[in-house]
Amino acid sequence: MPSDLVFQLAGTCNEYPWGKQGTDSLAAKLCEKTPGTDFKIDPKKNYSEMWFGDYPDFPGRKLDSGELLADVLQRDKYRLLGKKVITRFDGQLPYLPKILSIAKALPLQIHPNKELATQLREKDPENFTDLNYKPEIAVALSKFEVFAGFKPLNEIAPLFKLEPLKKFGPKGSDEWTNETLRNATRNLLNLDLKEVRAIQTDLSSISREKFGNAAYIIDLLPRLQDQYGPEDAGSLVALLCMNYMVFGPGDAIFIPADGIHAYLSGDIVECMARSNNVLNVGFCPPADRNNVDTFANTLTFKAHSKDDVILPTTKCDKSENGKTVVYKPPMSEFDMLRTDLAKGESDKISASEGPGVMIITSGKGVLRADGEEFQLSEGYIFYIAPSVDIQLESQDDLRAFTAVV
Repeated sequence: MPSDLVFQLAGTCNEYPWGKQGTDSLAAKLCEKTPGTDFKIDPKKNYSEMWFGDYPDFPGRKLDSGELLADVLQRDKYRLLGKKVITRFDGQLPYLPKILSIAKALPLQIHPNKELATQLREKDPENFTDLNYKPEIAVALSKFEVFAGFKPLNEIAPLFKLEPLKKFGPKGSDEWTNETLRNATRNLLNLDLKEVRAIQTDLSSISREKFGNAAYIIDLLPRLQDQYGPEDAGSLVALLCMNYMVFGPGDAIFIPADGIHAYLSGDIVECMARSNNVLNVGFCPPADRNNVDTFANTLTFKAHSKDDVILPTTKCDKSENGKTVVYKPPMSEFDMLRTDLAKGESDKISASEGPGVMIITSGKGVLRADGEEFQLSEGYIFYIAPSVDIQLESQDDLRAFTAVV
């Protein structure tokens, strides 16, 4: 009898304009390689994300029946979700895993905390569809560029001594504080389009040397202007105030609730608390932007070094052969496991208190779980119930990511 505690899933691919086109999109390729679906890549479409959780916007489905994952879980909650998820996380999968393929900057954004999410849901239920917060992690699958968190104040202050920016700095003092940063960000985002264009034009004419260690601004500004035009204030906030980072495969970041960020390019595995609430103020058409004052009042204005944003891997104590590492964000909803197996290698991963959702991003192999054997290949996704140990065996350089409670 087939296992009802481990089963294969199909994800849903969406088409936001910032996604990669056609077969350049890893999200689309993984969707197409999921067996038993009729998804075919259109070379002219932009494919941005593949979702494979139980959230209703772009829901995952049980592969063999086509049923919504949410319906399957609700029908057998105690076995498929477990006591911890039922008592602590409202009897729903507490995380939302995705693959993102990013060709141009995502909106400059924050995810509201639980208090603000409740307020926004009451005022605008059409756009704010849940009451939860949305801290998240992103693990690079390729070169990954991102703006995340604010730079240290001593890196921001010199830029606001440049002539086009002097009026946004502290009044009557050279000392920057987190409140100075809040005001500067708010004032930049509230500029009219004509003034944004003028400041960007003036910045473009300043010599590279005057930007010091932030000379990358001169390279990135025309690229962002090409994507969103010279009148988007998001470019000013991101380039002047935020950490710009470039990662390689396996590197990861953690974005807290109320943490400012904008992903710029690359392919990533993303996982977040169960929510789709977002406030956007840049890198998007003016009509799609949320209220700047709400954004600025909510945002955590705390300067960071890049090290504060990076999420390292640690040894996974569930791994028998040491082939699995864990990304542990400072939140209770999930961890992310990464298993790397060369040909012929294997690893046994002991059960978690809650369910796991695993996606194969490269290679081939076999999954042994609950007395059954399942074939693994790129684009295959599996749901694993609590209390189920799994064994992965590689036939060809297997890489798997598993979100677990």
